[in-house]
Amino acid sequence: MTANTQGALLMMASMAAFTFNDALVKLAGDGMPLFQIVTLRGALACIWIYILARSLGSLHFRFGRRDRALVLVRCLTEIGATFFFLTALLQMPLANVTAVLQVLPLSVTLGAALLFAEPVGWRRMLSIGIGFLGMLLIVRPGPDGFGGGAGFALAAVLCVTARDLLTRRMSAGVPSMTVTLCTALAVTTAAALASTTVTWVPVTPTRAMQVGGASVFILLGYLCSVMVMRVGEVGFVAPFRYTGLVWALLLGWVAFGDWPDPLTLLGAVTVVGSGLFMLYRERRISAPRTRA
Repeated sequence: MTANTQGALLMMASMAAFTFNDALVKLAGDGMPLFQIVTLRGALACIWIYILARSLGSLHFRFGRRDRALVLVRCLTEIGATFFFLTALLQMPLANVTAVLQVLPLSVTLGAALLFAEPVGWRRMLSIGIGFLGMLLIVRPGPDGFGGGAGFALAAVLCVTARDLLTRRMSAGVPSMTVTLCTALAVTTAAALASTTVTWVPVTPTRAMQVGGASVFILLGYLCSVMVMRVGEVGFVAPFRYTGLVWALLLGWVAFGDWPDPLTLLGAVTVVGSGLFMLYRERRISAPRTRA
């Protein structure tokens, strides 16, 4: 098996794991408060991540003050992203929320161009604009603004964009697993504090299996997403990220009986197509640099 094939399989596994996690959280949210779910899932996930990080020998905090500040701010953006995304997930069909999140490669590229002056040609800027139009087809704002969880989904996009831009500014010596564990601890702590404002409900065996399964799937998602960055060419592997939308469509139909309407599907195809074109252009531009 070639390195590219391994990378593609790991990327697809990562997207599948994250989507199964989302589906289980959505199922559990039918009878449990959101903050209770995040607290329980987070506590289990922190244990799994700590064990994994220790076994890989990639858990240390020997990095500078600047990187510590970036990790702290990144944790804050992850707290916001988790709250907004899961709130949208409980109010919107799984495929719709996942489709909105597919705009992230476009928003991160735009943010890097605006904030860090990274070069972005007119073709990629046009692709970003088309991708955002596709996102509007999915959320479809009305006269009163964004409703039905769409506003929360867009807020999640902003938070995740900020998170990824902060990650790009970190030094190479900051271990990915350390950042992952800090993020998980921060989200779990924030959820635990927020959960004191709601009434916890008894955890039935079914709910326990859903929350426990979600913690396992989110660990698998993190693990595969770390491993995928170590094998294969980014230009070849990255497009397989969009298989998450396929999983969301299937799980949304099987588990919840949801299937997006034609306009939403058109918006999703537009967003994915724009992202794929961005990756294609990046590969075309980086190829001459690599040869040089």
